[in-house]
Amino acid sequence: MANISKKVSWSGRGDDRGERTPLLNGAEDGKYNRHVLHFVFQSLDYDNSENQLFLEEERRMSHMGFRCLETRRWVICGLIGFLTGLIACLIDIAVEKLAGYKYSAVKQNIEKFTEFGGLSISLILWAVLNSAFVMVGAIAVAFFEPIAAGSGIPQIKCYLNGVKIPRVVRLKTLAIKVFGVICSVAGGLAVGKEGPMIHSGAVVAAGVSQGRSTSLKKDFKIFEYFRRDTEKRDFVSAGAAAGVSAAFGAPVGGVLFSLEEGASFWNQMLTWRIFFASMISTFTLNFFLSIYHGKGTPLCPCIKYYIFFTKLKYIHRPCLQVMEAMLVAAVTATVSFAMIYFSNDCQPLGQDNTEEYSLQLFCADGEYNSMATAFFNTPERSVRSLFHNPPGSYNPLTLGVFTLAYFVLAVWTYGLTVSAGVFIPSLLIGAAWGRLFGILLSTITSSQSIWADPGKYALIGAAAQLGGIVRMTLSLTVILVEATGSVTYGFPIMLVLITAKIVGDYFIEGLYDVHIKLQSVPFLHWEAPPTSHWLTAREVMSSPVTCFNRVEKVGRIVDVLSNTSTNHNGFPVVAHTTENDEPGKICGLILRSQLIVLLKHKVFVERASSRLSHRKLQLKDFRDAYPRFPPIQSIHVSQDERECMMDLTEFMNPTPYTVPQVSCGTGNQEGSSPLSFG
Repeated sequence: MANISKKVSWSGRGDDRGERTPLLNGAEDGKYNRHVLHFVFQSLDYDNSENQLFLEEERRMSHMGFRCLETRRWVICGLIGFLTGLIACLIDIAVEKLAGYKYSAVKQNIEKFTEFGGLSISLILWAVLNSAFVMVGAIAVAFFEPIAAGSGIPQIKCYLNGVKIPRVVRLKTLAIKVFGVICSVAGGLAVGKEGPMIHSGAVVAAGVSQGRSTSLKKDFKIFEYFRRDTEKRDFVSAGAAAGVSAAFGAPVGGVLFSLEEGASFWNQMLTWRIFFASMISTFTLNFFLSIYHGKGTPLCPCIKYYIFFTKLKYIHRPCLQVMEAMLVAAVTATVSFAMIYFSNDCQPLGQDNTEEYSLQLFCADGEYNSMATAFFNTPERSVRSLFHNPPGSYNPLTLGVFTLAYFVLAVWTYGLTVSAGVFIPSLLIGAAWGRLFGILLSTITSSQSIWADPGKYALIGAAAQLGGIVRMTLSLTVILVEATGSVTYGFPIMLVLITAKIVGDYFIEGLYDVHIKLQSVPFLHWEAPPTSHWLTAREVMSSPVTCFNRVEKVGRIVDVLSNTSTNHNGFPVVAHTTENDEPGKICGLILRSQLIVLLKHKVFVERASSRLSHRKLQLKDFRDAYPRFPPIQSIHVSQDERECMMDLTEFMNPTPYTVPQVSCGTGNQEGSSPLSFG
């Protein structure tokens, strides 16, 4: 696979070696430097190494063996869906409980001091509770696992694209992600829990499919065949889809999301396995929740682009990140309280009142403050009220002020060092201005007909806002249709999403792509840039190419792997001709991880032909070392061993991808020698 040697920090923290970049350390740099470099990225090995060991294993496997492997894939997908559903259920229940305690305490305090004065105490209580929840979540993310910040969707998108993001699918990342998103949502930030559910599903898939936990140093001795990047990629795709399904109750939408936004590889069987995982995830979530309850615009990514870069540049220390998160939580509570306090939008309480935490405040008996329905609630409940509350539940001024205030808070909140998603805040903003548009349209036309129902316009506005931010079309249409049950509005939603994507792409990329670009991740898009079609392979390849002979000296292999300037993930294996001036002919590709395992097991030619011959290596030896291969510095090679030779023929991939050196984007040209992506 191709080597990728750019560096970046997802969080602004130094890595385990304590390295930092001048920009992240607050150096004076007035210009925007897109390549904020930090640690080395490598590509994932999504190309199967069809070497002699692989072919021998495939020949030994019977037809029944292949059927058993396929059955195990289905079992793993079922486990992924079940565990992802359980995690989503845990997040839902925890958020509901913690937010319920918070809002109940604040509501009782407000009702107590409304008549006698002293509402400032209620404001302080609200701000303190928000800050406390957010502080705990931010500390967990900033100090223990910075990769758990944000929604995790851009990182998973990079992973499925073939870029190895360090620690993105670790068990510790999952624990901090779940804990952090519970604290963030319960803390009243303008965030959602849906994005982190997608990341959580991907982490679950990466762990379950390997049958062991490297973090806990526990190996269950199952699913060993799937310990390679190719198989792991497919299961991570299923995990991401299961996360979408658990977040929105949309199994078909989860499959389409994984196809449209995540996976760079797809086939028919993968579609059905992912759909199975999504169905199990939805069923698990609904089953356990039923038991528990038995008692649009291009402006948003553009603004977030510069705000996030400013945070990346100046707020890089964990303590500052925690303080910023607490400040945003306190400001969010203050703004919400002020909006509710000064609002005079009083609505009558109906017999079938569905308001969970309705505040009377200064309204008459039998009435509630409409602004509190939007602010004094979890974002999911606020979205639901904008969709389903009857006409007349909000006046235009309330919706207009709420839209502007929540938009500013959501933009400021994005990029905090907390686990949080952007789906629900975007839906809430869009639903607010969509319902406002419906009310104004009904007022202008003086019509009370059903086509001007503001709840339907809230749905369309939510789709437009979210589609304009994340640039999803088909998958988002199905997700919204499945989540709301409004099949009738499938075509208008699709039309709105296509329009939002076209208009948004004219100004700036989607939010996830902007986030990836800000982190300088070498992400390969579906299409090559238009200006790259005239480039030839000769112009983009470096020389001299670092390569190995079929039978190579151990000392040279160690030196090449230890050299930081040749920190490649794969190396071409060449066979030299008899003429010295002729370039070597490529005959295979050997991976760094394979060389590490060979050095660790001392697979040398002299050892193999001597009486002290080691056992023959199998693919199991490589799978046991996956995915945390030891660094070359931990491999001890004596001076005598450096003089030994190593035969790479049996372990190299004899059919690597090659490109003629004078080929370009318009097609290959004949009569050229091949170059390997090493």
